Amino acid sequence: MAGIMEGKKGIIFGVANEKSMAWGIAQAVHEAGAEVALNYMGDIMEKRVRPLGESINAPVIMPANVQDDASLDAFFAEVEKKFGKIDFLLHAVAFSSKEELSGLYVEKTTRENFKNTMDISVYSFTDLCRRASKIMNEGGSCVTLTYLGGETYIPNYNVMGVAKSALDASVRYLASDLGHKGIRVNAISAGPIKTLAASGIDDFKLMMKWNEYNSFLGRNMTMEDVSKTGLYLLSNMSSGVTGEIHHVDCGYHAQGMVNLNHVKESGDLLIEYAGRLERKDD
Repeated sequence: MAGIMEGKKGIIFGVANEKSMAWGIAQAVHEAGAEVALNYMGDIMEKRVRPLGESINAPVIMPANVQDDASLDAFFAEVEKKFGKIDFLLHAVAFSSKEELSGLYVEKTTRENFKNTMDISVYSFTDLCRRASKIMNEGGSCVTLTYLGGETYIPNYNVMGVAKSALDASVRYLASDLGHKGIRVNAISAGPIKTLAASGIDDFKLMMKWNEYNSFLGRNMTMEDVSKTGLYLLSNMSSGVTGEIHHVDCGYHAQGMVNLNHVKESGDLLIEYAGRLERKDD
């Protein structure tokens, strides 16, 4: 893979720490020869992100908030000043109130959090694509991170699942809108992995075990899996791919029933989960 991104420049938006998928992809494209601009939000995030950016000699490491147009204006102005044109954008931004990611969706979802979740997790990709496309070379690539909860019901995902569904639809509409510029738009639907975002989901460890037992490959995806996919979609290797929701979950999304090789393990997990639900009801 060395050199396939040589001379390429782009934006990785949403690195949270060294365990985030965005950082794994940032490292992959850097190792392949690309220069990367990174954003952060606030002093706490700067302490996490700046050392990471400096480790890959990122020419731009500065604050930018997807809900603050002025900060985005300043960020993209600096990117254009340093890079001129760019070749790729990775969007790894999502947020919802943890209190509304459990219980019944119909009961727990408030208007305020619904709007805030959609603004940060969905509209931000549209906004970043619009801004990036103005300084993006023909043949460029925009990629976002989504999840299976936008296609199927996932317990304890609630309004975030609705947001991911809207994000998936945005990918297709943006792919159409930007196709005439030669810009591709795709999403990576990764399986569960321990990240800062995942820490807000109840019973996440149980979810990881269930995915492991019921994927075709019999394991969960790794950071390396998603990083290589990100490199593929952001590089010219995927020059004919756009409008895709690309699953990196070891085949879990296509499994129609319990994996017969792990019936007992899956049954034990269901019993454990049922016990937790009973304790919550008490």
